[in-house]
Amino acid sequence: MAENQQAAAGSENPNQPQFHLQRIYLKDLSFESPNAPVVFQEQWKPQVNLDLNTSHTKISDNQYEVVLSLTVTCKLGEKVAYLVEIQQAGVFLVQGIEGPQLGQMLGAYCPNILFPYARESIDGVVNKGSFPALMLAPVNFDAIYAQALQRKQEEAAGEAREEQTH
Repeated sequence: MAENQQAAAGSENPNQPQFHLQRIYLKDLSFESPNAPVVFQEQWKPQVNLDLNTSHTKISDNQYEVVLSLTVTCKLGEKVAYLVEIQQAGVFLVQGIEGPQLGQMLGAYCPNILFPYARESIDGVVNKGSFPALMLAPVNFDAIYAQALQRKQEEAAGEAREEQTH
């Protein structure tokens, strides 16, 4: 019994890496159908464009708000059938994780947790707009994060070369 208490106490070690999802919430949601009802009379062959962005803000020593922003633009030819903008957010406790691992956690892992909630909200509002269901494909946030890191490194290397030539 004492061993179980010691094991439980050991898991509360403040130096031990910890990650906890504290809250998921919808921060902002906008739906527009600027060409309704005319757009309902057209043949449904949409071109869907998805733009996404992530950001994070430190709330306290170990708490971060991560915001996943998605913009879905659905067009029929040149006409916008609908436009959905959403900010799905979460509050995460991250302790004992620093540097590149913290960046990976906030830039890829947390948005990956938030994405299904955003996708469900988008699908619901699109249905309420009287459009066919839109199930967005999964997103590889790890790959997006890696590409963003590579871009930053290339930009930094380019700036360093510029400074050396001046």
